[in-house]
Amino acid sequence: MAVYPAALWEFDLRRRQPPPSACAAAAAAHAMGAVTDDEVIRKRLLIDGDGAGDDRRINLLVKSFIKWCNSGSQEEGYSQYQRMLSTLSQCEFSMGKTLLVYDMNLREMENYEKIYKEIECSIAGAHEKIAECKKQILQAKRIRKNRQEYDALAKVIQHHPDRHETLKELEALGKELEHLSHIKESVEDKLELRRKQFHVLLSTIHELQQTLENDEKLSEVEEAQDASMETDPKP
Repeated sequence: MAVYPAALWEFDLRRRQPPPSACAAAAAAHAMGAVTDDEVIRKRLLIDGDGAGDDRRINLLVKSFIKWCNSGSQEEGYSQYQRMLSTLSQCEFSMGKTLLVYDMNLREMENYEKIYKEIECSIAGAHEKIAECKKQILQAKRIRKNRQEYDALAKVIQHHPDRHETLKELEALGKELEHLSHIKESVEDKLELRRKQFHVLLSTIHELQQTLENDEKLSEVEEAQDASMETDPKP
């Protein structure tokens, strides 16, 4: 299993000063132990998050550090050291760029949050305007309906006479009704008189009929007496 010296993360390379010697660095690397593949992969994922080549630079830095540790001459060690500084500068530049991008993303997020709040306020205002417009539409529909009903009533009213003529007609009808009421009373009085006269006539006819019947009965009795007298012998 491949291992990489962990002393790389401990050297103060940012000061741009070479360490005392390659042998001392190698001894420090062996003293601090080695990291496993899982730790290397985890560090790679943490470092090369955006895929900008940071992982390759770190690998190159590790290889340069290993070569520097195994360098035989001072010139070769110095050359490897300069390469490590160059690679580290690239990593620092990439990290600085990443930080700038991160700050820019934070500002963009703040700007988006502000825009989002403005949009929410605009949406709320639009909802209020829509609700107000709906109320205005309902009111306009009600006014239109009332106008249509008014126009219909106006057309119906136009087919009828005006108030003055109507009052005249009502007055004339009242007089006519009063006259008809008098006529009705007169007719009812005449009818009552004729009813009484008819009743008297019926009573008279009934009495006359009784008188005639009595006369007929009396005539029959007299005729019977006369007949009996004629049939009786003389003494």
